[in-house]
Amino acid sequence: MTQQLIRYNEPMTYDELDFLSKKEAGERAQYYRFIRIAMILSFICPFVIAWLKAIEGMDDPFSIVSYFGGVLLLLAFSGVAIWLTYKRNLGKIHSDLHYKTKTIEQTHITRKQFVPQNNTYHFYIDSPIKLSIEVTPDDYRRLDKGDELSIEYSTYSQLYLGYF
Repeated sequence: MTQQLIRYNEPMTYDELDFLSKKEAGERAQYYRFIRIAMILSFICPFVIAWLKAIEGMDDPFSIVSYFGGVLLLLAFSGVAIWLTYKRNLGKIHSDLHYKTKTIEQTHITRKQFVPQNNTYHFYIDSPIKLSIEVTPDDYRRLDKGDELSIEYSTYSQLYLGYF
């Protein structure tokens, strides 16, 4: 017997929106750091290549055309990488903050596991979004394999928010 996937959306609470805002601020700082590094490398790498050409004794190693051609090529490559990174990460968090919805998904416990190295309790669940979740010791003892559990995650970025 296959289980039907049950999902529905609800508005986010203030605490969940605050969590996403902090996550967005951290991601945005990393994103801008990546942009700065890409810009610097886009201008330095063609200059280093020109110096290597000069060391090898090539004719006209410091050509303006080849320097700016290299800069434009690296800027285009960096721009595509930056855009893809935005669409994959930060853009989804922005969508979550704009629409302010979370997804509730009903799942079932497939396996229980205690991790003695860090003294934590985990449930493995049948969700296509989340493989396992960390739970409280009380919930670990109270719930068994096959029991129903609902998890919450942000709708677009699918960041895990909790369970009940």
